[in-house]
Amino acid sequence: MAAAKSSEPKDAPKRVLLVDDHAVVRFGIAQLLHKEKDLVVCGEEEDAGHALAAIERLKPDLVIADISLKDSSGLELMRNIQAQYDKLPVLVVSTHDENMYAEIAFRAGALGYLMKGETLEKLIPAVRRVLSGSIYVSEALAARMLERQIRGKADIQESPVKGLSDRELEVYELIGRWKKTSEIAAELHLSVKTVEYYREQIKLKLNLKNAAELTQHATAWVQRENPV
Repeated sequence: MAAAKSSEPKDAPKRVLLVDDHAVVRFGIAQLLHKEKDLVVCGEEEDAGHALAAIERLKPDLVIADISLKDSSGLELMRNIQAQYDKLPVLVVSTHDENMYAEIAFRAGALGYLMKGETLEKLIPAVRRVLSGSIYVSEALAARMLERQIRGKADIQESPVKGLSDRELEVYELIGRWKKTSEIAAELHLSVKTVEYYREQIKLKLNLKNAAELTQHATAWVQRENPV
């Protein structure tokens, strides 16, 4: 189902909803967008549940969201947007490594992925590209994806964590953030039994012996790759 269109004239500024659990980040992005005459921030939220309600209420033309949100998953938000508002574009702006998360975000429904370190220089071009219906990625990631497609195989130097499925990676990251199994289940809207299954699959894929080793491995990875 596509998002309902507002009755505003065609030349009205494009409405952008910001979804990030850091107020300072939302403020910085909002300041950049407010400098553009054809863009306006129509709302701000810090978690997936309120973001979905805001989409229904505010009818934005674009959602800018992070991967990690307050007590929720940005990837889950994107999947819900894709299911309920399939014409609504999403641009991810995140500190999470694009080499690890960009393709996952695209599979979840995003049209663009931007690292927060590039926000000042790249944000507006990324916003305009995604609003036009095109995909936005960094030049480095575009080259990497093209090379992988041409070679027909993954880079052998990639982290073994890349072998995890989207859901396994979400569980793995939350383990690294010291979330209990019940907390992971609640955040990802899964049963405890399903989370336990994912934990076992992660241990097998990463050749980890027990829960303590899994936690240690996941914690080290989060601290290295996702310092948020």
